[in-house]
Amino acid sequence: MKKLILLFGLFLSMQGFASYILVPMDAETQQEHLKAYGITYWVLEKQQKVQWLLNYRGGSFLMPDTEEIRKECQIRGVSFEILSNSKTEQILSEIESPSRNMSAVLLEKAPRIAVYSPKGNLPWDDAVTLVLTYAEIPYDIVYDQEVLEDQLLLYDWLHLHHEDFTGQYGKFYRAYRTAPWYIEEKQKAEALASSLGFNKVSEAKLAVALKIRDYVVGGGFMFAMCSATDSFDIALAAEGVDICEPMFDGDPSDSNYQNKIDFNKSFAFKDFLLERDPMVYEFSSIDMTAKRSIKKEVDYFSLMDYSAKWDPIPTMLVQNHTSLVKGFFGQTTSFDPRSVKSNVLVMGESDLNGEAKYIHGIKGKGFFTFYGGHDPEDYQHRVGDSPTELALHPNSPGYRLILNNVLFPAAEKKKQKT
Repeated sequence: MKKLILLFGLFLSMQGFASYILVPMDAETQQEHLKAYGITYWVLEKQQKVQWLLNYRGGSFLMPDTEEIRKECQIRGVSFEILSNSKTEQILSEIESPSRNMSAVLLEKAPRIAVYSPKGNLPWDDAVTLVLTYAEIPYDIVYDQEVLEDQLLLYDWLHLHHEDFTGQYGKFYRAYRTAPWYIEEKQKAEALASSLGFNKVSEAKLAVALKIRDYVVGGGFMFAMCSATDSFDIALAAEGVDICEPMFDGDPSDSNYQNKIDFNKSFAFKDFLLERDPMVYEFSSIDMTAKRSIKKEVDYFSLMDYSAKWDPIPTMLVQNHTSLVKGFFGQTTSFDPRSVKSNVLVMGESDLNGEAKYIHGIKGKGFFTFYGGHDPEDYQHRVGDSPTELALHPNSPGYRLILNNVLFPAAEKKKQKT
């Protein structure tokens, strides 16, 4: 009995010295990587600050030790460790050592998140909304009307859902022009454009793209995947030029429109050739889908390695428990490296053909990240396929990249050194 009392007393004394919770993000100890981001967001919502330990055990999170946080981690199945003050100081000292490529970045507040997405059920799902829901991170849905009414000013982070900003309805014409869902969505888009005061869907989408551009230039953070990446840039570069064929907007496109494209207006891409044929499921030469010949078994992309102390922004965006991530298709699968502007960082690329998969840039006071492909855990997702069940992929490296971007706006802003 005396030994039990002594052991209990020792346990209580250790608890008294425990001041921090470490949420490890390495491959060996974390059983729910994706939900760990949700825990971090939840703690920020409670007005508690979190330190993101870049390159320490896969990009771990350090937060105050409270009974409430412990219980929430247990409920969500997130692995965590209790640290004493002395152990915490030891870890932070190691991280700050000039000889270690690590850094501790302070996360100060939960970013307000908006997802640009049409209302109603569409014949495809979206990786970002899937992972936000799985991680239990709240978000609002906005679409054309809200964007044109400047409601983006209410948000810190904006995701562009699977979208076509050129007004060509995703270039689905050849395969789906007689499908009920395609006809219905085209009618809805035309009615919405008309209600907003535009004669064409392409004109409405351009106005939306310009508002999103202004949001980023003013200091917002934009994240886009799949066709939203290149179609957004194409819409900006083609401002004032009709690139839509009659089946899309009812009148002919401008003659010789390729030579009227202004690449100075785009965010990430340059010198691309537009795909004029409406029967081809492609927007431009930016996308690598039809150019690649990589077998599924060897289809991976590598994440770049940055200096955590000198370049904290890209270091945050590539945090992972592996540097090699499975590839996956989309309407826009990846980006031709020859089309990527020189001032844009390629944070993930294929070792086999050099294609850019994951890129990041600065525009004005804001930031943007483009991620090629549709679903990191569904290699070749097709229209009508069932959504991915993320409970089967709780440690997905590809989905972690999305959540890195979600937390990025919470970081204490530091100027990038290089």
